[in-house]
Amino acid sequence: MTKTELKDFLDEKANYYENPDFITSDPIQIPHSFSKKEDVEIAGFLAATIAWGKREMIIKNTKRMMELMGNAPHDFVLNHTEDDLASFDGFVHRTFNADDFKFFIKSLQNIYNEHKGLENVLGIKDGTDNYKIAIHHFKKVFFEIPHLPRTQKHVSDPVKGSASKRINMYLRWMVRNEKKGVDFGIWKSHNTAHLHCPLDVHTGNVARKLSVLKRKQNDWKAIQELDITLREFDKKDPVKYDFALFGLGVFEKF
Repeated sequence: MTKTELKDFLDEKANYYENPDFITSDPIQIPHSFSKKEDVEIAGFLAATIAWGKREMIIKNTKRMMELMGNAPHDFVLNHTEDDLASFDGFVHRTFNADDFKFFIKSLQNIYNEHKGLENVLGIKDGTDNYKIAIHHFKKVFFEIPHLPRTQKHVSDPVKGSASKRINMYLRWMVRNEKKGVDFGIWKSHNTAHLHCPLDVHTGNVARKLSVLKRKQNDWKAIQELDITLREFDKKDPVKYDFALFGLGVFEKF
C-alpha cells in the first residue's frame, strides 16, 4: 500500500472499531459504570493497572476491586480506614496482590489530597509534546509515601525504556473525546495530540506487518517511532489508530 492507501485503510478500521460495542469486551467498561469524574478516573486507573492477561479475568477482577470499595471508589479512596483495607486480603490478579492494592488506595488518597488529583499529576508540564517525563514524574509522586519495593513494578517508567502500555491506554481513555461513546474526554487540561498508542504484542505485530513500525522491541523507542507516522496521519488525534491496530490484531487476527 502507498502511504495514502495505508492511512485510508487505518482510518476505515479505526472508525469501524470505535463504537459502543467495543466496550462490551474491554476493561474500559468498568469506568463506564460511573458518572462522577473522580469515580471514572479512579476506576479507570485501577482497571488499566491490572490490564494484562485474559480480558475476561481483567474485567472480573476489576469489578471485584470496585465491590471491595463499595462501588464508590473516590469516596473510598478519601475516607477508607485500615479495617476497610483489611477486606482486600486474598485479592490477587496475576502478580498484583492485596498489599499492592492497599498501597494503591493510600497513594491515590495522597494524590487527591496533596496533588490535586490524577489529571494534574499526569499532566505534561515540561513543554514537550509527549508524556515521557510526565509519566516518570507521576511514578515519583505515586511512590513518595512509604511502600513495599515490590509494588513499584506495577507502575512503568518511560525514562527506563518501558512502552508504558497501560498508562498510555489509561490516558487515551481519559483524554480522547467521548463523541463515539468509548473514551471519556474528561481531562480537559490534556491535549489529544500528545497521546501515544498503547503498544502491546497485538498492536506492535500489526504495526510491523503494515510497516508503520520497524523496531522489534515494544519499548519507548518504538512508541516514538510509531508516533511519527500516526501523528502524520492525524496530528490532532493520532491515538485513534489504536482502535485500528488493536482491532486488526485481536478481532481479525491480522
